[in-house]
Amino acid sequence: MYFAALLARTEDGWEASDTELDDVESLSDLAELAREASPEDDTVLVLIEQEDAWFGVVRIDGEDDPRIYVSDAAAAARSSYGEILLTDELLGRDPDADDVVDLDSLDLDGTEDGDSEEDDDEDGTSAEAVPHSPVGDSQILDDLGVGEKELRQLDADDALSAIAEALGASEVLETVR
Repeated sequence: MYFAALLARTEDGWEASDTELDDVESLSDLAELAREASPEDDTVLVLIEQEDAWFGVVRIDGEDDPRIYVSDAAAAARSSYGEILLTDELLGRDPDADDVVDLDSLDLDGTEDGDSEEDDDEDGTSAEAVPHSPVGDSQILDDLGVGEKELRQLDADDALSAIAEALGASEVLETVR
């Protein structure tokens, strides 16, 4: 089960709204959705969680590029919503890397008929290509009262509630949960 919410900082405190991510296909779409939640170009946080698996925070400050933190990249990579957050830049990949495979470099050992020595995800990428660890900007919430150490120690099952509590926004988040 997934949960996604927007927290927009206003002069009067935080305002929360639940959001539907079915029409969001890219990080740009998500950033635009977040910017629409704050007409004054204030800080907007997009909070996403998959129950007991991973959570993500996307921070939009006006027209600045989105800042992203994902608690478990490998778990998020298996999620359609997580894939939105896991950009090549975030994972340290070269988006311009040549996808052409050099046939001479392949180790053709008889497993090429569909059996794989590595676990491949449905999209054909190796499961080892994405780490089973946090990725992104771990200082994303430092100025809002959630330091890097605290963020990294949060469990996926209660992370969003803990973040909202630290922001003083737990009541508004619970209204949309």
